[in-house]
Amino acid sequence: MLQYLLAPLLVAYTLVMLALTAYVLNLFYLMVLSLKNRRGMQAAISPVLEVLPVVTVQLPIFNEWYVAERLLDACAALDYPRDRLEIQVLDDSTDETKTLIARKVNELCLQGINIVHLHRQNREGFKAGALANGLALAHGEFVAIFDADFLPQKNFLLQMLPRFEQNVAFVQARWGHLNRDYSLLTLLQSFSLDAHFAIDQLARSNTGYVFNFNGTAGVWRKSAILDAGGWHAGYPH
Repeated sequence: MLQYLLAPLLVAYTLVMLALTAYVLNLFYLMVLSLKNRRGMQAAISPVLEVLPVVTVQLPIFNEWYVAERLLDACAALDYPRDRLEIQVLDDSTDETKTLIARKVNELCLQGINIVHLHRQNREGFKAGALANGLALAHGEFVAIFDADFLPQKNFLLQMLPRFEQNVAFVQARWGHLNRDYSLLTLLQSFSLDAHFAIDQLARSNTGYVFNFNGTAGVWRKSAILDAGGWHAGYPH
């Protein structure tokens, strides 16, 4: 009787170990590729753009009371010509966050920042729906996307836009950490994310493999999103 009970456990254990082995081998392969190509990537320095394009910054937010205002201040402080920068606050909040955002947007507008508050009464499509709703009104040739818990550096756009060569659809930025040393958990999480960017994405981007957009802290060519059919269920489809 015991052998019949152990058989399924043994099969499940074997399958799990095989999956873990495949994952580790794939990670090791990508690590070798990233080390091999790191020097060439570091040497690639993009020129400074002579003519800066119009950029739309999209900020999808949902009930982010504690970080929403901080994000808006950071985007308003981006080092980019104000007449070529548009900020969309894509607010799906159902709590008092929407009031906080409305007040902050009005304050920034009085400072001459081109920023709009787009609040939806429903959350159809969730983040993808919010991005699609804003994209229909966006004037920028390029679209930068930041989640509520991100803080772009002032020179973010000036560093990213020169990377757009003729056939580049989007450029993904590396994520930093504001609370790496807060606890053991945040430290381990930072190690995981750093490995993702330093190994997985570095290898994929420099060897022609499929490279995914992480959903935030990146810049898209607007025409590439439209050519792909727009935003559907959280990704271009």
